[in-house]
Amino acid sequence: MDGIGAVLIDIDGVLTVSWEPLPGAVRAMERLRAVGVPLALVTNTTSRTRERIADLLAGAGFPVGAEDILTAPTVTAAHLRERHPGARCLLISSGDVRGDLSGVTLVDQEDADAAVPDVVVLGGAGDAFTYAALDRAFRFVQQGAALVAMHRNLYWRTADGLALDTGAFLLGLERAAGTEAAVTGKPSGTFFAAALTHLGARPEQALMVGDDIESDVLGAQHHGLTGALVKTGKYRAGTLEAAEGSPDHVLDSFADLPALLERLGR
Repeated sequence: MDGIGAVLIDIDGVLTVSWEPLPGAVRAMERLRAVGVPLALVTNTTSRTRERIADLLAGAGFPVGAEDILTAPTVTAAHLRERHPGARCLLISSGDVRGDLSGVTLVDQEDADAAVPDVVVLGGAGDAFTYAALDRAFRFVQQGAALVAMHRNLYWRTADGLALDTGAFLLGLERAAGTEAAVTGKPSGTFFAAALTHLGARPEQALMVGDDIESDVLGAQHHGLTGALVKTGKYRAGTLEAAEGSPDHVLDSFADLPALLERLGR
């Protein structure tokens, strides 16, 4: 197969904003399905399970199912099963993604206070990221708990504008505790490798489409994929200009993807 043989697609800011479809996104996805492009929706979203994400997207008209979606929590679960088998894990996250953490032993705050957990896992920022919760995580890491973060995104796009995300808090926690978290979501190699394995594609065959120049696009390009940045979602011209690299392609929106794939020989 010449050209691009598989496509990885971010969700927030690319297909939807606050789960409302962006103009032309549903039609573009339908065109990809019509010509049989292998694709996976890859997201650092940590507020919903992949089943719930699939329901929301299907309800908005996107022709996708849960089997098409790879989330930071599912990759985190695989990481914990492999690197920390049987570990007692304290999850700090807004939204319920426990359904995607199969095979992981989760402890509540009361159990964690009684015995230091083996791993502190940070999911998505929100109301769960209180001072008390983050201070508890800081103390546990000081006492030997490993620190795992589902991603280190600094902010994300909502219907009301940009909002702080996990990375803004993770940076302080790492600095204070004198440690570095194992990050499992984009732009980690672990995440992109899982997505490529899911599609049966090699890096040079795959295109990553995202609105985050660092986590989505440059992260993918660093691991050998082609990157396409869309000017929707969290995209800002200043962020692009200040980035340490340049995207392979820049699109006005996801609606322009089918035309790009045609030019690239898919």
